[in-house]
Amino acid sequence: MPMFQIGERQIDYSLRRSAKATRASITVTPGSFELLVPEQATDDQIQAVLRRRRAWILETVCAMQERAKAQARVYRFATGAKVPYRGQMTRMTVEPFDGTLVEVSFRNGFMIRMPRDLPEDEADGVIESALRLWLRRRIRDDAKEFVQRHGARNGLKPKGIQIKEQKHMWGSCGKDRQIHLNWHLIFAPRPVLEYAVVHELCHLRHRNHAPEFWSLVASIVPDWEARKSWLDENEHLLGWERLQTA
Repeated sequence: MPMFQIGERQIDYSLRRSAKATRASITVTPGSFELLVPEQATDDQIQAVLRRRRAWILETVCAMQERAKAQARVYRFATGAKVPYRGQMTRMTVEPFDGTLVEVSFRNGFMIRMPRDLPEDEADGVIESALRLWLRRRIRDDAKEFVQRHGARNGLKPKGIQIKEQKHMWGSCGKDRQIHLNWHLIFAPRPVLEYAVVHELCHLRHRNHAPEFWSLVASIVPDWEARKSWLDENEHLLGWERLQTA
């Protein structure tokens, strides 16, 4: 990955060309950024964009790194640990049992049953994997529920729903009418997830963000702006960081 030098700071970035892009755009993450340019953009034009936006890039990367520090940190997947779920920090209880696979359920908190003979040095990784799988299944169920609630009656019928690990997007709607959702949306309140699903459903009719698109969104979720604002302001909280102990 190339590096972009700003003063004494070096920032990782990636360059992506697209035949669909009409102008340059930059997507920033806590440690890097992606520069999207039209397919025919020259090296001089690309460098001009980077020079023009260098101060903004540095400020935004630093701001996102500070915000990322607020993300939930998990040292051990054990009783008492908390992870985000539907907009709240949620406690987990871990109990040993005589089964062979980790079992996850939810009753006012995560209830996790762990095989009694699971080696201690493997427990955290196995529990985390099981919890992630449970959450991905949960968001798929929630998304299907929202599609059933809002899709057919508004003439918006997707071919299917796929739950993915998307780096820069909360969702997308392909030309094949498949809706893709970032699984991290399970960490947001259900109304925010509902907005994300409706947003992609509306792209089945309007492929851009023209006024007609937002009018359709508003006809289904009138308070969409508040839901979108929550997502914009709290995206750095949607997930957890597993910290390794020495």
